Amino acid sequence: MCNPSISQQREPKTNRQPEAALLHMYSWSGQGFRPAMNPRDLCGGEEALPVPVCGEWTRLPAFQYTAELVAGPGAQLDPSEVTIQGCKCQGPSCLPGKCACLPHGESYLHRRLHSAQKPILECNIMCPCGESCANRETQQGLQFQLQVCQVPGKGWGLFTQENVPSGRFICEYAGEVLGREEVHRRIHEQDPEANNYIIAVLEHLHSGCTLETFVDPTFIGNIGRFLNHSCQPNLVMVPVRTHSMVPRLALFAARDIQAGEELCYDYSGMAFNFTPNSELHSRPSQDKERERNQGKKCLCGTAPCSGYLPFDVTLYKAAP
Repeated sequence: MCNPSISQQREPKTNRQPEAALLHMYSWSGQGFRPAMNPRDLCGGEEALPVPVCGEWTRLPAFQYTAELVAGPGAQLDPSEVTIQGCKCQGPSCLPGKCACLPHGESYLHRRLHSAQKPILECNIMCPCGESCANRETQQGLQFQLQVCQVPGKGWGLFTQENVPSGRFICEYAGEVLGREEVHRRIHEQDPEANNYIIAVLEHLHSGCTLETFVDPTFIGNIGRFLNHSCQPNLVMVPVRTHSMVPRLALFAARDIQAGEELCYDYSGMAFNFTPNSELHSRPSQDKERERNQGKKCLCGTAPCSGYLPFDVTLYKAAP
């Protein structure tokens, strides 16, 4: 499998929306779920560490919390089903050249992402190597103190409360795994003023085929749904497979991050040299209707800002 590309889209009044070919984000209108939210832990104990809310937490969008991907309408595979056999390593840690889960060499060095340019396969529950194996980094859950805060002009955002070294795992982007037809339906039913959340992960194989994974945390999701877009991001999203062929959308620090910084990533992935989809655009389409609906302004405020959030026109086409 070759490098994934990235695209996505998100909310208009915040800095959310899709872009180039590993991630895409869109949203749709409807009633979400509002669990018994605790401002001291938005995750309700579902994560390894609590994630407090800083701000008027009663105004948080309604959603049901999940720490992992869940099967949604049209999903071809259930992400909770074990479909990858795993390795046969007996030692406490697996080694490249000997472990079937490390076909491309080490995925992590000293708990840091070795390369964002190659597919990652972690050891899973079928592997006898044990939980202490270094090739299980994203399965350790949250490792840094994070918090959800209100951001002037954007709505909500995810921040770190401590320094994060480059390459370290932050969190994953979890939600409902959808089929393309359901994605198309939700996109066309969305309120133009609603938040956009659907990510489309497109992985291009050497055979010429493309694997599509659509994740929507609008109603069922985790803290990843609060991440805003930036044209100069401090995070990179990488598909990571563990026990299922459905990839987990793992977010890693793209550089050393200081305590108090907002965590952002490029919805298109273009900041990290992923191959862009030819039908993906970072600026408004010449089509007037798309200019009105998808030409959302980017609010990242960085020097290389393109001015607009990315969007993928292919998701506006009906499924075959």
